Amino acid sequence: MRAFMAIEVNSKLLDKILKIQKTLAEANALVKFVEAENLHFTFKFLGDITPEKAEAIANMAEEKIADYGPFDINIKGTGVFPNLGYIRVIWLGVEEPETFSKMQEDFDQEFVKMGFNKERSYIPHLTIGRVKGVQNKELLVSMVKELENVDVGTMKVERLILKESELTPVGPIYTDLKEIYL
Repeated sequence: MRAFMAIEVNSKLLDKILKIQKTLAEANALVKFVEAENLHFTFKFLGDITPEKAEAIANMAEEKIADYGPFDINIKGTGVFPNLGYIRVIWLGVEEPETFSKMQEDFDQEFVKMGFNKERSYIPHLTIGRVKGVQNKELLVSMVKELENVDVGTMKVERLILKESELTPVGPIYTDLKEIYL
């Protein structure tokens, strides 16, 4: 099964995020926006794993999460990967992501022990769209720049979720396998 660890977006912030997506859609660029029900912060992409590996990951996460309690993050700022000259992903960032980043780094050490690749540089972000072509790129870049300081709001991180991702022609279908509470 294809799997990842995620932090879901607080539903109270969805309207504001969808409004940002709608604004960016006005550029009429070739962007596939992430559906509201699929918005999440990817904490760790795991790739194809066995059910046994999924169970081991959930057990490790339950032990490791004891080092943390719930914490707040502020979703702020629009950016892109890899750069404005060649946009593949449009994202919303996390203002002052120290706790989020530290937790991911601590967990990543455990993931490496389990045989996963170490993250090169983890930047907490919420993917809101994937660019599929260059149509109206200049207008899209301009709109991203206009939204670079947009403040979506604060949410409390209270759990990690181990999710299965099934890729389909109409988009991914995510299934929660295990919720791990902070």
